[in-house]
Amino acid sequence: MKAAKPVIYLGSDHAGYRLKEAIGNFLAKSGYKIRDFGAFSEKPSDYPKFVMPAVQAAVRGRGRAIVFGGSGIGECIAANKVKGARAALVYDAYTARITREHNDSNVLCLGGRTVTGEVPLAKRLVKVWLETSFSKAARHGRRLRQISAFEKSGRLPRV
Repeated sequence: MKAAKPVIYLGSDHAGYRLKEAIGNFLAKSGYKIRDFGAFSEKPSDYPKFVMPAVQAAVRGRGRAIVFGGSGIGECIAANKVKGARAALVYDAYTARITREHNDSNVLCLGGRTVTGEVPLAKRLVKVWLETSFSKAARHGRRLRQISAFEKSGRLPRV
């Protein structure tokens, strides 16, 4: 029996709204459950209000989030402030794949005003990111444990 597809949590500001809507529709048609935290229009808005709750929900539920903005940079910074988030801004299939394989990213960041704002490319990047598994190579796991330890204590563990 095939495993159920995870819930994908979405968040954006006004600049990422159109891309969020396109990707949300793509994901729904692909069988994913979507939880949309906004923005819900192109009216100017502040991304932390929508991005951080989406990322928190993904982290709590051990799921994944996709966040959108003009460049995706601010959204990525905000997402990485959420404890347990491993957010990555990607721009091609290689970065979409490697952020899952090596970093076990749980948040994908895309820019609606950048090259990733082109819907066909964005769909391809989302597909690659969702279908790529963490490699579980010892060196990658070790690095993630170091990041988690720092996140908890503010110090790197002795290795």
